[in-house]
Amino acid sequence: MSTQVTVRRRRPVLVTGGNGYVASWLVRRLLERGFDVHATVRDTGDPARTGHLGAVARRRPGRLSLFDADLLDAGGFDRAMAGCRIVFHTASPLIVRDVVDPEGDLVQPAVRGTRHVLEAANRTPSVRRVVLTSSIVAVYGDAADLEETGADRFDESHWNSTSNVRHQPYSYSKTLAERLAWEMAEGQDRWDLVAVNPGLVLGPGLGRNTSAEGVLIMRDLGNGYYRFGAPELEYAIVDVRDVAEGHLRAGLIPEARGRHILVSETLSLIEIASILRSHFGDGYPFPRQTVSKVVALMLAPRRRIPQAVARRNVGYPLRFDNRYARDALGVTFRPAAESIVDHFRQLLDDGLV
Repeated sequence: MSTQVTVRRRRPVLVTGGNGYVASWLVRRLLERGFDVHATVRDTGDPARTGHLGAVARRRPGRLSLFDADLLDAGGFDRAMAGCRIVFHTASPLIVRDVVDPEGDLVQPAVRGTRHVLEAANRTPSVRRVVLTSSIVAVYGDAADLEETGADRFDESHWNSTSNVRHQPYSYSKTLAERLAWEMAEGQDRWDLVAVNPGLVLGPGLGRNTSAEGVLIMRDLGNGYYRFGAPELEYAIVDVRDVAEGHLRAGLIPEARGRHILVSETLSLIEIASILRSHFGDGYPFPRQTVSKVVALMLAPRRRIPQAVARRNVGYPLRFDNRYARDALGVTFRPAAESIVDHFRQLLDDGLV
C-alpha cells in the first residue's frame, strides 16, 4: 500500500456535515490519528444532532471544533476551512423515499453545496486535497443499466446517465454534484480531488441516524413490512467503518487519484433477511420468500417505490468491481453479514425495531 501523508499535528482538516452517519466515524478516525478536526454542522447549538460528537472527541489526541455552515450559503465554509490542508466534503441531503420537491430538497443543496465548498477551497491557500463523498448511484441509475453497459459489473469508468429530477432524483443529485466537482477540480491546479463512491452503508452509528436508507431497510425487515414476501431487489453493501477508513486513506495517500467504489458484496433482500434470522431467530417477521415481479410492481406504490423504479431494478443483478479501492487505498472490506448484524443489533438497542 502507498505511504500515507504525514500532516503536522496543528494543521487542521475539515469535515463538512461532520455529525452525519459516515462523517461521525471519519471524525473519530481523524481524532484518533491526532488531527485537529474542523467539522461543520447546520446548528452547533442543537445537542440532539451534535452531542455524540462530544463523546467521539473525548479522550482522543486530536481536537474537535464545530462550525455552523449551510450548503446553500455561498460563504458559509470559509471560516471552518481556514488553515486546513485536507477537506472532506461529506455533507449532502440524503432523501431516497417520499421526495416532495426533488429540485429544492436534493438537487440544489447537493450541487450548490458542492460548488460552495469547492469555491471556498479555491479561496483557501492551505487546501491541497479535497475528498468528495459521492456514491455508487453516480456510477449507475438502475440495476437494469448494467445490461446496457455490456459489462458484467460496474466499475469507476461508468457514470449514471439514466436518472433525472423525476426518476431517481437522489441518484441524479449525486451524479450532478460529482460531475461538477471534477469540472471545478480541472479548473485549478493547487488542490487535487479524490472521490469515494460507497454503496448502501450499514453498520453501527455513533449517533442516532433514523432516516438513513440503511436504517429504513433494516426497520422494514424487522417490523414485518415484507413478512409475506420481498421483491427481488439487490443491494451493494458496505460497512460505515470501512467507508470512513476509505475516506481517511483517500485523504492521506499521496498517490490516490480518481474515483473509488466502496462495496463489500451484493445481497438480495431475502439474503439479508436470512442473515438476520440466523442471528436473531424467528421472533421477528423476516421474509422467507420472494414475490414475483408482477406482484412486486403491483405493490411498489404501496411500499413507496415508484413503479418505474421497481421495473428497472426488481429482478436485475447488481454487481460492482471494488478492486481499485482495494489496491489503491488498501481498504479491506468487512463481510456484509457483520455490517447487517451490527446494524440491526443497534436498532434493537435504540428501540427502533
